[in-house]
Amino acid sequence: METSSNPAKDHSTNLVGIPTGLLASTAFNDFPQPLAINGVRQMNRSFFEALARTASAEGAAGLFGHYMETLFGLDGSALTGDEGAKRRYRSSYRRLLQGWGFDSNGPEGAVLKGWVESRFGLLPTFHKVPLQRFPAPEWMAYVEEKMSNRFHNNSISLQLDLLYEYGQWMLGRWLLAGASHVTLYRGVNDFGEHQIVERPDKRTAVVKQNSLVSFTSERMRADEFGDTILEASVPRVKILYCNGLLPSNPLKGEGEYLVIGGNYRVKVSYL
Repeated sequence: METSSNPAKDHSTNLVGIPTGLLASTAFNDFPQPLAINGVRQMNRSFFEALARTASAEGAAGLFGHYMETLFGLDGSALTGDEGAKRRYRSSYRRLLQGWGFDSNGPEGAVLKGWVESRFGLLPTFHKVPLQRFPAPEWMAYVEEKMSNRFHNNSISLQLDLLYEYGQWMLGRWLLAGASHVTLYRGVNDFGEHQIVERPDKRTAVVKQNSLVSFTSERMRADEFGDTILEASVPRVKILYCNGLLPSNPLKGEGEYLVIGGNYRVKVSYL
């Protein structure tokens, strides 16, 4: 069975109970198993019970938004005290998603990649530049960004845990009900950000994707980002975010999906 192309570059432990090498493999993608971040649904039982009573995807999205606002105080972007004094900046999952939409290699992207690292055991392969030997200046720059106090003052990891678990419920109940996979596309100009693990022929490849990576459900949209198109069958359990999960979409691309990485078998086509 294939495992991660470089197991030494991934954590041996994670919070989903499946060996990281297996989670990163094409074998897992072919036959995915359910994933759950330890303790999240148990600690938020009343919320998931309320979700089960919603009658539509829109109702579920509204309930999630309200729950997150209440639990984490996400009721506005400019928070002020009783006398108008500026209170401490509160990090939010929506701000991270918006930041990713502007630049996946920015500070918000580092925090999201760091969350994937801590929950799924997958280290990033690229952040501004390829991340190879450790330690190295590029690794230190990534670690500094992912640990920035600016984004870790409001239980941001728990916010992302809830986003993932809610998203999996929503995908299974409404958005991808009955489907274990979805076909997605990614446009690239070269393979500088993607490590080729295997290349059986010109039209197929096994590519190690970054720990968190953007795909789109619209092939024509992928064309805008590169003249080489990677087509992948992505397991539902590896989707962190897509349009339809929230009342409004914080990402710029309507068909954009944020996908947890590892090795993916892809079809390669050229414009």
